[in-house]
This record gives sequence, C-alpha cells and structure tokens, in this order.
Amino acid sequence: MEFIQDLMNYGFLQKAFVTSIMVGIICGVIGSFIVLRGMALMGDAISHAVLPGVAISYMLGINYFYGAVVTGVLTALGIGVISQNSRVKSDSSIGLVFSAFFALGIILITRAKSATDLTQILFGNVLSVRTSDMWLTLIVGAVVLLAVIIFYKELLVSSFDETMAAAYGLRVRLIHYGIMVLLTLVTVASLQTVGVILVVSMLITPASTAYLLTNRLSVMIGLASFFGALSAVLGLYISFLYNMPSGPVIALATTAIFIIAFIFSPKQGVLWRAVRGNRHRAAIGK
Repeated sequence: MEFIQDLMNYGFLQKAFVTSIMVGIICGVIGSFIVLRGMALMGDAISHAVLPGVAISYMLGINYFYGAVVTGVLTALGIGVISQNSRVKSDSSIGLVFSAFFALGIILITRAKSATDLTQILFGNVLSVRTSDMWLTLIVGAVVLLAVIIFYKELLVSSFDETMAAAYGLRVRLIHYGIMVLLTLVTVASLQTVGVILVVSMLITPASTAYLLTNRLSVMIGLASFFGALSAVLGLYISFLYNMPSGPVIALATTAIFIIAFIFSPKQGVLWRAVRGNRHRAAIGK
C-alpha cells in the first residue's frame, strides 16, 4: 500500500513505472523472435556494443539514443559482413565485434570523466528516468509493436524456416537486418531501466519462460510481454522498497519467474515430467 501511495504522489516513480512496463513489453516481443532464431548472443552483443554511441552522445551533449542506435546498427552490419565474407563463423564474429565496441565505449566514457553515468549505463537506474526518456521509450515501443504487427506473417515464417521463407520469395536477409534494427531500438530503450549488461536478461528470460508454456508464437509473444512487464514492476517495487539498484533486481525477477515455469510448467516443467515418468514406470511394472 505504501508503494501505491508513493506511486500516486511522486512523479519520478510514475515515470519509472510507465517506462518499466513498456520496456518489459517490447523486450518480451522482440525477445520471442530472438529466442526462436537462436540469436541470444546477438542480443548480448548489441546491448554491449551500443556503449560507444552512448559515450559519444554524452561528449557531444546530445541524447544518447541517437549515438546508441547508430553504433547498434553498425554492430549488426559489421557482424554480418565478417561472417558472410570470411571463414570466421557467426558466433566468433559476434564476439570479435561486440568486445571491441564495448572496450571502446568504456575508454570513451572514462575519457569523458563520467564514472557516475557509466555506472547507470552499465546497470541501469529506472528511478532517475526523465520525462524525455519516458516519452522516447513509449515512441520506440509503439514503433516496435507496429512493425511486428504489420510484418507478423513474414517474421513468423522466417523465424521457423528461413529456407521456406526464401522459397516463398521473402527477402530473408532483409528481414534479419530488420530484426537487428528493432533489437537495437529495444536495447537502447532499455538502457535506463536495466543497463547495458543486464538488458539481455529482459530480452531472453521472459521469452524463454513463455517458450516453456506454449508452442504458438502469438501466445508466446503475449506471455513474454506479460512476464517482462511483471518482472519490471516487481523489480521496481522491490528496488524502491529496499533501496536496491533497479536493474539487477529486475533481472533477478525475470529469473525467478523462469525458475517457477521451469519447475511447474504443465508440459515442460521438471516436476510434472518426473511425475509422468513415475506413472509410466508404475504402469509398466503392472
């Protein structure tokens, strides 16, 4: 009740609440496609590789969003160019590019003498969200959701079978890079909430939780969005109540929900599989 009362009275908490929910929703949506495509490492790479753009934006005195998006897109293109034009495999090219960008970002931020900002960028601080950050997150969320709704069929086919998608005449590579752009937008929108290091937890864990509960993509997207938003709200509540950093608490909230699904999921949960296994062995014994 105290949290609700504070939510009604304090503007900074209202902005944090709205921003957290939107971040949870869009991370769940894009995370569903990332999980299905086996691109978790790409999500981790882009989340780290936006750091130089954030640093340059800070040094130029402009919104970090613009620099982060540019470096995120350059990262996706760089990984694609290396993996498609050399013997270096995709996972190696991802590690090569994102580690270089991340290291460059840390050097640039250190040169800018902004250790406080570096901490917030790395680990997030949703309670310090400004009005401009909130509206930017809402706009990014609207763009991402609209893009997924418009191109849902193309994303569905290409996520499950790229060969079939190409046979249907879909431009598979263009769809891939389109998802990379959306992933970059979502990553940048999540920086203030969970930070560079922990954004991958919001992208992967809610979607993985939903993946344990359904075989339908539309249901998976809905569940992943719900779990993402729920994790964000729970993390915000706990971090505000106990004065803890918001990003790590939100990440732990996503993990806690995943563990519950991992144990108790009706079809995939280890508990029910053990029960069914015991019943099967008992039936055979008879």
